[in-house]
Amino acid sequence: MAALLGARPPADESPSRQGLNRKDTTLRSITIPALLLVVCCGSSLAQETRYVSDTQYVPLRSGAGTEYRITHRGLPSGTRLTVDRTSQDGVWSEITTDRGTSGWIRTQYLMQTVPAALQLQSAQAMATAAEERSATLEQELGALKLERSELQNQVTSSSSDLDTVSAELNQLKQISGKSVQLDTDNRRLIEQTETLRSEVEMLEAENQRLQDKLRSEDFINGALAVLMGVVIALVAPRLMPKRRKNSSWA
Repeated sequence: MAALLGARPPADESPSRQGLNRKDTTLRSITIPALLLVVCCGSSLAQETRYVSDTQYVPLRSGAGTEYRITHRGLPSGTRLTVDRTSQDGVWSEITTDRGTSGWIRTQYLMQTVPAALQLQSAQAMATAAEERSATLEQELGALKLERSELQNQVTSSSSDLDTVSAELNQLKQISGKSVQLDTDNRRLIEQTETLRSEVEMLEAENQRLQDKLRSEDFINGALAVLMGVVIALVAPRLMPKRRKNSSWA
């Protein structure tokens, strides 16, 4: 059974325990005035405020009784230990500490709850740890706020960049739409150019044909003119009247 050394014994005791504690009570009645006298003398001499320590040291004995020798000078109050067995009258208990120290101790000094002084120390340690944790959390909160502010600035900057990119995208879409229209117009102009080129080639061929035809007609006209000249040269003398020759015999 686990137990702790208490700062004061339990209030209810059996008659046998009261008989055994009479010596302790007498010793205390002598010790307390002596301590008070020492404290008063010390305060009168040094003029300093002092306090009596609330830590008790309970000795361990080799057996269940005051007649047995002391094996340990004293365990401080609040020491965690295990009760191995108890004497028949219940006044003494054999205990073993977590460090392996064993012996007999008065049962009245054992308690199942942690002493108030140790609870206060534990509470103070927890409060100190909580304060340190709170300070750490405050620092982390400040860092998180700073990071949040930076992230908000980044979001604002990103939103501005997004607006700029959106405007550029709209411009590109407009340019792309114009490019499609320009491509359509370009294709239409190319088709018209090809059509005009075909027409020009047809006109050139027709012009060449007409020129060839004119050359042929000029050649024919020249030939006809020459032929007519020859005919006229041959026929004209015959058509003219002949002159009579004057005879010398007349």
